[in-house]
Amino acid sequence: MEFSFPSYQLSPLYHYLLPSPALFSNQLLPENHVNWTQTPEAHVYSADLPGVRKEEIKVEVEDSRYLIIRTEAIDDSTKPAMDFKRKFRLPGSIDSDGISAKYEDGVLTVTVPRTFRRGGFYIDPADVPDRVEVLARAA
Repeated sequence: MEFSFPSYQLSPLYHYLLPSPALFSNQLLPENHVNWTQTPEAHVYSADLPGVRKEEIKVEVEDSRYLIIRTEAIDDSTKPAMDFKRKFRLPGSIDSDGISAKYEDGVLTVTVPRTFRRGGFYIDPADVPDRVEVLARAA
């Protein structure tokens, strides 16, 4: 069985409009990409910050709602190796006092622990009436 397809000639103009693999680097992620993963115990943010010194990295929590990761100069005469700033909205059920960060081999890892609050309630037996009336029935 033999298949034959018609050949199409593209004009030189289309050659410039088609993307070329040589135009793109091997890194398809933006330079300030932060990877976010969830575990049952925590939210984990990791960022590649090669060449940045540990003293230039600042991790802070703003209004107990936002996690900010950024680089800043140590003093006025120096500039950080990389300009980096990302801001994340934190979920409501986190322990903001337990946030930890570590920087090893050019990778910053920020761990935001989860808190599990049960929305339980207590009914005092003295508040329950002696007789319960049915006001409506489910259909």
